[in-house]
Amino acid sequence: MDYKQKGGKAMVDEKDKGQPRIKLGELLVRENLITPAQLQTALTQHTKTKERLGIILVRDGVISEAELIKALSEKWGVPCVDLKTLDIDPEVIKLVKKEIAERFRVIPINRAAGTIVIAVTDPSDLHIQDIMGFSSGYKVEIVVAGEKDITDAIAKYYDSTSDALNRVISEIGDSDIVLSQEQEQEPDAESLKTASEDAPVVKFVNSLLADAISRNASDIHLEPYEKSFRIRYRIDGVLYEIKAPPFKLKDAITSRIKIMAELDISQRRLPQDGRIKIKLTQGREMDFRVSVYPTLFGEKIVLRLLDKSNLQLDMTKLGFDEQQFEFFKSAIHRPYGMVLVTGPTGSGKTTTLYSALSELNQADTNIMTAEDPVEFNLPGINQGQMHEDIGLTFAASLRSFLRQDPDIIMVGEIRDFETAEIAVKAALTGHMVLSTLHTNDATSTINRLLNMGVEPFLVASSVNLVVAQRLVRKVCSQCKESINASTQALLDIQVPEDEIADYQLMKGKGCQTCNDSGYKGRIALYEVLVVGPEVQEYILHGASSVEIKRAAMRLGMKSMRQSGLAKLKAGVTTIEEVVRSSAAD
Repeated sequence: MDYKQKGGKAMVDEKDKGQPRIKLGELLVRENLITPAQLQTALTQHTKTKERLGIILVRDGVISEAELIKALSEKWGVPCVDLKTLDIDPEVIKLVKKEIAERFRVIPINRAAGTIVIAVTDPSDLHIQDIMGFSSGYKVEIVVAGEKDITDAIAKYYDSTSDALNRVISEIGDSDIVLSQEQEQEPDAESLKTASEDAPVVKFVNSLLADAISRNASDIHLEPYEKSFRIRYRIDGVLYEIKAPPFKLKDAITSRIKIMAELDISQRRLPQDGRIKIKLTQGREMDFRVSVYPTLFGEKIVLRLLDKSNLQLDMTKLGFDEQQFEFFKSAIHRPYGMVLVTGPTGSGKTTTLYSALSELNQADTNIMTAEDPVEFNLPGINQGQMHEDIGLTFAASLRSFLRQDPDIIMVGEIRDFETAEIAVKAALTGHMVLSTLHTNDATSTINRLLNMGVEPFLVASSVNLVVAQRLVRKVCSQCKESINASTQALLDIQVPEDEIADYQLMKGKGCQTCNDSGYKGRIALYEVLVVGPEVQEYILHGASSVEIKRAAMRLGMKSMRQSGLAKLKAGVTTIEEVVRSSAAD
């Protein structure tokens, strides 16, 4: 890199000497990136908050971060870099301490011949250059990069939580704790509690939870076997095995988690359920739903991570296409009737229902829910937790709801005829009812209700809309690249031959951001069945799900496979994900 340097300070070209440096705001106006009025508004904020002008403009959406970086580069005569494209040498990272990098929002990216290159967000702060030069012992050259990119790079290169977890495991590898020995007798509750409070075990469990959060895992699986102890994370719907602690600690770790979830550690032969709530930085909270199940060689534990800050309540971002979204929005805003969401466990049904409730949540509306379990607390909505052991079932809750003057009712799941019957009657007597079922597609939901014993005329009259959904992994935006798929591969997944040329397929190469999987995040595929007059006729005449689906598609319904192909065509997902998540029509 060709940077001009003098005494550890970035300097401008000789031709610029003696010339007054143009102010950033004036430069942005000159380049037609902002208007004088926008500049004046930002300057007024700057006077009040003392924040940098560039940060204010980016935060308010006046300019993009890329435009700001380019302007700063031009103003200060320093290069700009894209940190996402760099692979920084760990030895270079060691030249600047993590605390300094985080405090000043900088990161070292290169060194050569006694000079270190530092990426910064504010090239005007010469104090940073002095600090970097003093702390590293090198001359300093400055380049400019985006604030988010620098934050992500710090998280990526400096002692990640995963590294911390591995370090904890290595530290307890030779621990003196001995619990799981070959013996006839099981450890007693007191010894389990004592072992679970041992510092290495506490440290490991805390690191495990933090690591899962940092990787955006949805579940943690702890699985005991005869001679091994396996730990896996579910990330974007797929399980990944991580390095496990010593086998002899499995009972202590299990007991520690049960104590945190306020479960009975002396009970090792029956399933148990509990919750763990932990506080993170900046007031953020994370809930873990804990399920313990006794197996042949110990208790298997699954922790479901419930992060309210990541709960997607904006219906426009769930994955509906434009027409599907209009159908769904119209159905939930009707004064009465049923909207059913169907799909397997982990397909995002709860998110879809919560987004609908968030849309409907108004001061003049009484919303009541019966859930098992309540996954997230939604302000302004009366949520109820089911307890079947004391008789508080979905059916019992629904009966009580009708005496609570509700406008909208959400039932976690319709599992039996009694719940279905009350829900249908509620929908027919002026209430909007939202609920879920477990079926393979939208049209099978109709037959499921009929098989429960609900009369066809009641189903046809009460159900407004059925949404079937699946989740597919999205191609990682950091490492995606264009690929060429064979014509036959596209034909095999039912892409029309005359549309093949329109498909620009993408695939992730694999990077640290996506754990080398090529995928990051998930999006839903939807099949939306509108129960209009013609579909009602099919239901009343006892048509099969195949006949109803054929009629619905003739009326414009997109199947799950067609929804997947639309995401594939847009470069959002891959052929493998479409095939995994949808059946051929």
